[in-house]
Amino acid sequence: MTQDNIQTNNENNQTSVSVDTPVDEFDIEAFLKQLTERPGVYRMINAKGTIIYVGKAKNLKRRVSSYFKKRHDEIKTAKMVMQIARVEVTVTDTDSEAFILENTLIKRYKPKYNILFRDDKSYPYIFVSTSKTFPALSYHRGAKRRVGEYFGPFPNASAVHQTLQSLQKIFPVRQCAESVFNHRSRPCLQYQIKRCSGPCVEGLVTKEQYQEDVRHTLGFLQGKSFEVIEELGQKMEQASAELEFEQAARYRDQVSALRAIQSQHLINQPGSKDMDVIAVAEQASQVCVCLMMYRGGNLWGSEHYYPKLSDVYEKQEVIAAFITQHYQEHPVPAELVLDCDLEDKAVIQAWLKEQRQKAVLIKGAHNQVNKGLVQLATTNALSGLKQHMTQRATQIQRVQALQEVLALVNPPNYMECFDISHTQGQMTIASCVVFNDGIPNTQAYRKFNIEGIQPGDDYAAMHQAMQRRYARLKKEEDALPDLIVVDGGKGQLSQAIDVLKSLELEHVPLVSVAKGEGRKAGLEILYTPYNLEGIDLESDDIALHLINHIRDEAHRFAITSHRAKRTKAQTQSSLEAIEGIGPKTRKQLLVHFGGLTEVKEASVSELQKVKGISLEKAQKIYDFFHGGF
Repeated sequence: MTQDNIQTNNENNQTSVSVDTPVDEFDIEAFLKQLTERPGVYRMINAKGTIIYVGKAKNLKRRVSSYFKKRHDEIKTAKMVMQIARVEVTVTDTDSEAFILENTLIKRYKPKYNILFRDDKSYPYIFVSTSKTFPALSYHRGAKRRVGEYFGPFPNASAVHQTLQSLQKIFPVRQCAESVFNHRSRPCLQYQIKRCSGPCVEGLVTKEQYQEDVRHTLGFLQGKSFEVIEELGQKMEQASAELEFEQAARYRDQVSALRAIQSQHLINQPGSKDMDVIAVAEQASQVCVCLMMYRGGNLWGSEHYYPKLSDVYEKQEVIAAFITQHYQEHPVPAELVLDCDLEDKAVIQAWLKEQRQKAVLIKGAHNQVNKGLVQLATTNALSGLKQHMTQRATQIQRVQALQEVLALVNPPNYMECFDISHTQGQMTIASCVVFNDGIPNTQAYRKFNIEGIQPGDDYAAMHQAMQRRYARLKKEEDALPDLIVVDGGKGQLSQAIDVLKSLELEHVPLVSVAKGEGRKAGLEILYTPYNLEGIDLESDDIALHLINHIRDEAHRFAITSHRAKRTKAQTQSSLEAIEGIGPKTRKQLLVHFGGLTEVKEASVSELQKVKGISLEKAQKIYDFFHGGF
């Protein structure tokens, strides 16, 4: 029998139950007997203590029991159940609380068998500095600390810039920075080409005229383009009646430009709310989620997401996972239009309401307008998936080609590459970049500060970096690469061979890349422990393209890391390198002498005049700068 550990969290009135037993001792019957039927969240944990799945349930006993008391047709579920070594549950008061806790845990632990979306970026906005006498439009990304109005989010930077350019052609509102605006004495080029009315120079435009353009701009960004067009049309007729034909022509051009923008959007109805349309496309076990963002009735752009999936999932599961992960970080619109119905629609709708602090409506494609929106999103999802799969197929072809060239037993889906960078032997950095399925995995990149070697000894640097990397992987029993790539010729290859032999990892495939004649790309020679004569591939060989890609990425990362280290060293005072000289003493020295140069040139007796500097310290400082030790 197993022993159940029950912990109660009095702070949030949630109970956590765990079973701490190995896989083959996991007495599921005993565990299920004591499991509550209240709502909550369950966590599946493997033998290594890693959370592999997080789920929620209205009835924990019934839901968790379903994993162990029936045969699973889904490959994903069957594989997951085989790996379960422990189950932990947290009891909640309501289903809504379980839903929120599930989202939090998925985001924190990123379990292997949950649907995961990489969505850690921030979206850009248009900012209008309405607190200023002459407001400006500008691109904004990040925290909303400035006083004014924000419009967005836009799906990407190009959508913001395109909208700003369109507005600049219609309403001549300035888009310059405050520092530029406050120091101009004559109008800039934007005024000359009629993209700005020139509020920086007194007399070019009145405050009332400028505020009218700002008001129209805000109206357009708020989705009130119909009202703006109607008002401009009336002003055009009035100006024409008063024989102010030049002003009437200006209003006419603004109306035409606004109508042209409206015609580009699928929906252009007055008073339309902000909405997101979400559709999913699936092909060959690959999934694409398309998010189309409508603000104020205008389509502001779309984004594609390719979730990390484990085998079989229903469309509604993918969409529910996307909604809960995406809107934890990004603004929630008034409406969501989906291409399918959600099982937990009421719970998700309530959660979105909490996020937005206003009601949120989730709708399906049940009328003609929504069907058109979903169809457009589906078309975009299919197009994005096709492009994504084509790119992925290209990478797979490169991996397979490299496998054939190097005569590897398995395709090198997981590759690591090393390179060395330094400045005249100083501040040596070794980089290790990782490619998965022919694509850089930047989150797995590593860098090594190389110490204890002769300056400029690249062989010793390579030896140290690889020794540290693979000794750790072996100790922690982590996955080893399918192929190790080192930048260099036979010398670096020998260092790599010695490291792998010392760690008893000779079975790991290895290749070195030597630069060809004139160090020109496409002339590289590949060396392996079993082919020291070298493999000379054609410059257009896709296997060589993959090798060059990972080698160049390792070189770039090494140089970037080295430069960052060198810059950091240059910004630190050399006084910090003197033993026994603390921050307070350094400050007193710099204040007394006026700068580091003067400290370097000071004599021992002059250094002693600084408060707190003894003869011993003064001599130590002097010797440091003059080579006395």
